[in-house]
Amino acid sequence: TCQLFINAAVDSPAIDYHVSLAQSALQICLTHPELQNEICCQLIKQTRRRHPQNQAGPIQGLQLLALCVGLFLPQHPFLWLLKLHLKKNADSRTEFGKYAIYCQRCVERTQQNGDREARPSRMEILSTLLRNPYHHSLPFSIPVHFMNGIYQVVGFDASTTVEEFLNTLNQDTGMRKPAQSGFALFSDDPSGKDIEHCLQGNIKICDIISKWEQASKEQHPGKCEGTRTVRLTYKNRLYFSIQVHGETDREKLLLVYQTNDQIVNGLFPVNKELAMELTALLAQVEIGDFERPFSTPAGQVTSQSKSNQTLKQVLERFYPKRYRQGCSEEQLRQLCQRLSTRWMALRGHSAADCVRIYLTVARKWSFFGAKLFAAKPLATSSVEKSFIWFAVHEDGISILDYSSMRLTVTYTYKSLMTFGGYQDDFMLVVNNAQTKDKSTEKHLFAMTKPKILEITLLIASYINNFHQLKGAAHHLSAPALLTPQSGQKLKEMGSQPLLSNNRPTKCPTLL
Repeated sequence: TCQLFINAAVDSPAIDYHVSLAQSALQICLTHPELQNEICCQLIKQTRRRHPQNQAGPIQGLQLLALCVGLFLPQHPFLWLLKLHLKKNADSRTEFGKYAIYCQRCVERTQQNGDREARPSRMEILSTLLRNPYHHSLPFSIPVHFMNGIYQVVGFDASTTVEEFLNTLNQDTGMRKPAQSGFALFSDDPSGKDIEHCLQGNIKICDIISKWEQASKEQHPGKCEGTRTVRLTYKNRLYFSIQVHGETDREKLLLVYQTNDQIVNGLFPVNKELAMELTALLAQVEIGDFERPFSTPAGQVTSQSKSNQTLKQVLERFYPKRYRQGCSEEQLRQLCQRLSTRWMALRGHSAADCVRIYLTVARKWSFFGAKLFAAKPLATSSVEKSFIWFAVHEDGISILDYSSMRLTVTYTYKSLMTFGGYQDDFMLVVNNAQTKDKSTEKHLFAMTKPKILEITLLIASYINNFHQLKGAAHHLSAPALLTPQSGQKLKEMGSQPLLSNNRPTKCPTLL
């Protein structure tokens, strides 16, 4: 396979031939680590002598070596031999020498961050073959999407972890570290279902892309081959009231859009009047002053039509779905009229002003920042409702009435004995100090498996944070967060063991 990769000329239209060869050879070396010294020695041998009549072969050999050392390194003394070989050939004046310098960088980064878990993705191989990565300190890049509809392209290399990736992103966008902002990086699901996966800080970005790509191929064989890639989103996951005073402007803006997403989808209680006020505020943030139609007879019809179109688009994006559904044309016209009145009242207000007003209003709800999950209590539960909302927040887990979203009961994290997936359901075991006859209560709720995993990990993150703060308050070192187990298959997600609250919680990885 190495011989084919090196000797067949790279042809851009048929690039997937080389992608397949590289993935095949390197997957075998990941599966059988005893071959890792061997492939490095073979590639050193293949790139030792450069023949002027065939420059392409040795360069392709170095390209494969670059992909190789981005995954793993040989053991001593072969690592010493590899470094010596690269040092001898490093030369910024030639294409071959530039690839040798890039290989040196890859070796340093793999030594720093450790081996990878997955073979290179198609994106990683294309970036290495089609442009010399020597010219880029961060040879790969991917867009990260935000809740306000924009995205930021972030660079990374073969060894970049999620934590390092977020450090770059935060510097570029003016945000604090995730521990302060509560923001986290999420990936979509390769199945195409509406499921998100929170990415742990120690996982490597290239591994995430590769595993997502492999899972997508398995679930969609032959469909859109090579064109689908992971979608990364950066949004708030943990909300701490103590961190509000340090919020940056970007964090405030993104919190507004995330809150609005909850409002639109019925996960935040607002009446029609308040919903309209908040919609107008977001229209002012996004578009600026509302422009009245021109009064000139010739342009009035066109301008009026354009204004109505803008108002309808704003309502569609920012106004709750449940208040829009089933509206007649006349009712929709009245909604547009009400929106235009409120929007025009905000004329001259800056985006920062509107963001401040929006957050001031939204934070009046005591569960602002909480993440809501719909669940159905089962017969063994003491809560006799068809559906309820779980609100997971910094102080504990609250159960809210499904229609009114009023508080039913709150369980503090101290009172949680056990929680997590139990068979096909979600279970809470809480310490009941009020009753003498029964010290603990067990509650079962029907939820989908992905949501069981999501709520379990979210509770675990809040509990681990609670332990850290508790340790800091007593001038003790915070208990170490247990590192996630790696390599869990996507299809196994949701069938996790119960998590206990008597120690920092061990979270399974998602990808």
